[in-house]
Amino acid sequence: MELDPVFLSRVQFAFVIAFHILFPAFTIGLASYIAVLEGLWFATKRDIYFHISRFWTRIFAVSFGMGVVSGIVMSFQFGTNWSRFSDATANVLGPLLSYEVLTAFFLEATFLGILLFGRNLVSPRVHFLSAVMVALGTLVSSFWILAANSWMHTPAGYEVRDGIFHVTSWVEAIFNPSFPYRLSHMVTAAFLTTAFVVIGISAWYLLKGQFTDSARRMLSMTLWLVTVLAPLQIVLGDLHGLNTFEHQPVKVAAMEGHWETQTGAPMILFAVPDPETETNHFEIAIPYLGSLILVHDVMGEVRGLKAWPADQRPPVAIVFYAFRIMVSIGFLMLGVVLASLWLRRRKRLFETRWFLRLCAACAPIGFVALIAGWFVTEVGRQPWVVYGVMRTADATSPAITGGGVLASLLGYITVYAIIFTAGVYYILRLVQRGPGEAQAAPQGRAARPLSGAQQPFEAGD
Repeated sequence: MELDPVFLSRVQFAFVIAFHILFPAFTIGLASYIAVLEGLWFATKRDIYFHISRFWTRIFAVSFGMGVVSGIVMSFQFGTNWSRFSDATANVLGPLLSYEVLTAFFLEATFLGILLFGRNLVSPRVHFLSAVMVALGTLVSSFWILAANSWMHTPAGYEVRDGIFHVTSWVEAIFNPSFPYRLSHMVTAAFLTTAFVVIGISAWYLLKGQFTDSARRMLSMTLWLVTVLAPLQIVLGDLHGLNTFEHQPVKVAAMEGHWETQTGAPMILFAVPDPETETNHFEIAIPYLGSLILVHDVMGEVRGLKAWPADQRPPVAIVFYAFRIMVSIGFLMLGVVLASLWLRRRKRLFETRWFLRLCAACAPIGFVALIAGWFVTEVGRQPWVVYGVMRTADATSPAITGGGVLASLLGYITVYAIIFTAGVYYILRLVQRGPGEAQAAPQGRAARPLSGAQQPFEAGD
């Protein structure tokens, strides 16, 4: 059987980036959370904020390291598997990714050392500043990465000469039509992902009766954050969808499961898309709602997949189901918010065990939504690697073979399984040890020499 190197290269890149995206998304939210905690401790000198911050800083360090390692492997694939894409787009994507390293990564790396190991070596003010700089670095990194990725979806500010992309306007290339929507949607998703991890761990502590003071504070803070961000994300998702409907309508047709162009299009809640017959089976739909959402007119026209040739359509089933997983999780998050507001009003937020169990179970849902959203975005772009300009089949390296890609894919799976298992195991051990409320917080440089309790990483961690 002949192995398709293009398909296997796509699978390999999908596997690596799906693994990688979990850690940067988590650390984006966690860095900002730590900065808030450090600011509260600096302003109030209440030990509870010190203990919570130190606890999450340890977890941040492990997650940051795993994100860096997986990111390095991902970048190598541009040269090994996607050399024609790299060669064609180097004038655009090369500088954008370089700016990410020069501005964001160096900023994070510089101040991360102070954040992790300098608590008793610098003043509280400088340590707080380092936390803010690390958080800022993660957000700047998001800016450049999303600018590069958004350009691939809605390319702008370029011209093609002899098969090579050349920038004609950096402003248009960076601030391309989908960039503002994708950046706001992704950063909010990262914050929600982190928030639900904190909510889940806090609820687990309360169910176990451990670290109750810290758990109450963490649960309350992050639930207030989610109360703002969950509804906001639904609004941002709608705006992002409208932008996609304008610039990538075939992707929206796959997301919605529409085969026929129609006015007064329904919103399909569930179906089994069948690309062979170009129809849906077992369809459950709400009449007219699809047009109302996408066109803001109950009789607005929504183009179906048949409006495009079959070779210009994305894999419908993957996009269709991934979109529903993402949206369902978004409304689950909103349900948690509504339940928390009701329990706050009744002053039962920390004692209602069914709610705490729900929160604990929801700890990983942000990661699931991230992966589902990524599948919607990237699979929905197919068969294009630069939308409407360069096909994925024309982007792979000319000399690669299916067997070689498969062998490296199996190697990645093996190595990543070991790394992921070890990293998660270590993080779970840190979670089991908890914030350590019984220990006193240091008061700056006067607290030297360092004791084991004051070290950012204890012996044996």
